[in-house]
Amino acid sequence: MSQYIYTYPQELVRGRLIRRYKRFLADIELDGGEKVTAHCTNSGSMKSALEEGAEVAISPVTDPRRKTRFTWEMIRINGSWVGINTNIPNILGVLAMEQNLLESLQGYSEIRREVKFLDSRFDVFGKKGEEECYVEAKNVSLNEDGIAMFPDAVTTRGQKHLDTLVKVVESGKRAVMLYVIQRTDVKAFAPAAHIDPAYAEKLQRAEEKGVEVIPWQLRPHPNGYQSLGILNRNN
Repeated sequence: MSQYIYTYPQELVRGRLIRRYKRFLADIELDGGEKVTAHCTNSGSMKSALEEGAEVAISPVTDPRRKTRFTWEMIRINGSWVGINTNIPNILGVLAMEQNLLESLQGYSEIRREVKFLDSRFDVFGKKGEEECYVEAKNVSLNEDGIAMFPDAVTTRGQKHLDTLVKVVESGKRAVMLYVIQRTDVKAFAPAAHIDPAYAEKLQRAEEKGVEVIPWQLRPHPNGYQSLGILNRNN
């Protein structure tokens, strides 16, 4: 088994999900019996990654300005952990380039986060020699019949990112759509055309224009993340 490529700065706290509500809040009963409210970064439906009573792991918040004391990181579904924090793919995308974890994203000497191109801001920017690469990282938590799918809800923002990635290619630069699959109970990746047909269509057109698609599977665990490599496509 590979080593952890990312570990949390503080030990995660375990508990059980009571309910998720208002999209961005989750009530959780800690193992010790205390009930807390955690921030949920995931704005999607969380279909196939939401089960009341399931074991969850949350990270403590040190920022005194935050109203919630914890951030919801992952949930255990059918015996395996599923990462639901949509901020984690940004971190993992940077690490993929810094640590040369993915063959197609190796060799970049200058790596930056949150770089703007036209009217969009992309998660990672890399440069090697004259080559410039813009990477957008998306969290994938949806599992339908063993297929990892994105998105789990209509995403106009995601559609806009695809449009801008095409413009990146048209400008002579490299554009990558990195799907960070935070679950191990899937064997392939596909766009969720039945949920957001416009997104699926735009993804197909983006690939035809030269946008590269990388479905990267990881094993999330409260102890850390392990890279499992590139997942096959099912579209």
